[in-house]
Amino acid sequence: MDEGSVKLTSWRVQFLKLGDADGTKMDPHSCAQDIPRCDLCETAIVNSYCDFCHVNLCISCIGKHISDGYDKHKIVPFQERRSTLIYPKCETHQHKNCEFQCKDCNNIFVCSSCMASKQHKGHNFVEVTEVYKTKKNDIKKDTKELENHISPTYEEIERDLENQLANLDGGYEKITTTMSKQGEQWHREIDVIINKMKTEISKIKERHGELLQKHLNEIKQTQSLIKETLHALRKIEKSTEISSTMEYCPKIREFSKLPPKVKVSLPTFIPKPIDREKLYSLFGQITPLSTATEENVLLLNQPNTSVRELLDEPELVATIQTGYGNLQSVTCLNEDRIWTSGWSNDIKCFNIEGSLLQTIKKQSGYWPNDIAVDSNEDLLYLDGEAKTVNKVVNGQTEELIRLQGWTPNNLCVTSTGDVLVTMFSDDGTQSKVVRYFGSTEKQTIQFDEEGTPLYSRNSKIKYITENRNHDICVADCKAGAVVVVNQDGKLRWRYTGHPSVTKNKPFEPCGITTDSQSRILTADSDNHCIHILDQNGQFLRYIDNCDLQDPYGLCVDNNDNLFVCEFYKGNVKKIKFLK
Repeated sequence: MDEGSVKLTSWRVQFLKLGDADGTKMDPHSCAQDIPRCDLCETAIVNSYCDFCHVNLCISCIGKHISDGYDKHKIVPFQERRSTLIYPKCETHQHKNCEFQCKDCNNIFVCSSCMASKQHKGHNFVEVTEVYKTKKNDIKKDTKELENHISPTYEEIERDLENQLANLDGGYEKITTTMSKQGEQWHREIDVIINKMKTEISKIKERHGELLQKHLNEIKQTQSLIKETLHALRKIEKSTEISSTMEYCPKIREFSKLPPKVKVSLPTFIPKPIDREKLYSLFGQITPLSTATEENVLLLNQPNTSVRELLDEPELVATIQTGYGNLQSVTCLNEDRIWTSGWSNDIKCFNIEGSLLQTIKKQSGYWPNDIAVDSNEDLLYLDGEAKTVNKVVNGQTEELIRLQGWTPNNLCVTSTGDVLVTMFSDDGTQSKVVRYFGSTEKQTIQFDEEGTPLYSRNSKIKYITENRNHDICVADCKAGAVVVVNQDGKLRWRYTGHPSVTKNKPFEPCGITTDSQSRILTADSDNHCIHILDQNGQFLRYIDNCDLQDPYGLCVDNNDNLFVCEFYKGNVKKIKFLK
């Protein structure tokens, strides 16, 4: 090997090391031409770097670069590039750099001479390097937040909208197929009506697509702005220019306010019995589009919830025999265990295989009105006779809340750790929901904006749950309604049952729970089924195929498995209802 080849090989080894020292990896498939070159002559191998101008320099070009007399050039070895901070020059003392900020003068840059001047006598100062490091860390955090949380959330919303668009044909095809099957049973004179209603569906479908496309375009536009912001952040992150870094204003607040998660529900077609006198009105009914805007709260370090559709046919997974004569309530401790209570002083914990793991005995009086589990997996139960909310910690019962003049009915624990309790007055003429933080009352929900009671005024059960959008859902049995208010207590909607030929008994909901998709499930005990609603109160379907008998208390675990109490049989049935 000749001398030139030896030198070239030496330079290659040197720059492979430089790349590693700089935290970068040379591409193992790269060739000699990939070695950094001088930015001035563009031929010689780089040796140095101007940390102010950000220019690669060979040995021969260093003198040329600094020959302009500019005093800010900072020549460093190439492997030490971007290590020099560029301080702003003092406007008062031109020969000095500003290495401090005056906290008493709106954080203006000052040099050491300024600090000693009368103008800044007795003021407090902070080193620019400390603020610079903090800002750099903020930039890194914001970049990470945009890349790891905000941008993926927007992408998820985009995928959801695209999925809704992709499933339009299939959803609407099911509707038109149902129409066709209904139409085959009728005489030829109703064909005109069938065509008219199909036309109506086509128009709704077009509007459906337009709505989804509109929101999808808005999401894509915002994502484009996020990408531009990320590009700008990465540019600042690489820069050592203090002024541009110090001038950085965080963009996270702007993008953290996520757009609503749009859910446009498919219309439904409801066949009716044939009557020649009322062909059009009785042939069926098409519900209008229901556009739901779910408040999309950014939860950091939370797993993303994927879209899960309802199973065409819910599946019975397991049956747990509890031994209760009258089983009222069930609540999930975790994916493997449940707590149950009924008309007995015993509160029992079972695993999914049906083995009894633990029993807590209520000291005296009647059975517990209801049970729940908090975020620490501690059991809470209501004592209607003592008018208390109790908490069981390490096997010991503690009194959490004691009511005066009111009796607790049912309870649930919210996503923020609050406890929601439905209760009735001692004279049985008033009902309300109260939110507690610990033992402190935070909120009372009793009347709508016109002063009308939201809930039936009696002592009947009123199971309660919180939806993922923070709505408060109450199954008001005596009123025959599911009553839903938002987290501020304002009425959103009421659901009073769904017309059905086979479900002839009055709708009197008992237990209530929600799934990961903000759907609401409520038990219709007398009709032996579960009603599934969307978050806006639109009926979706029944669960009535798992040989349910007198369903009562409900809960859903973190995997969206449904647990149903059968009141008289004393069984808990585990049901899979999502794909």
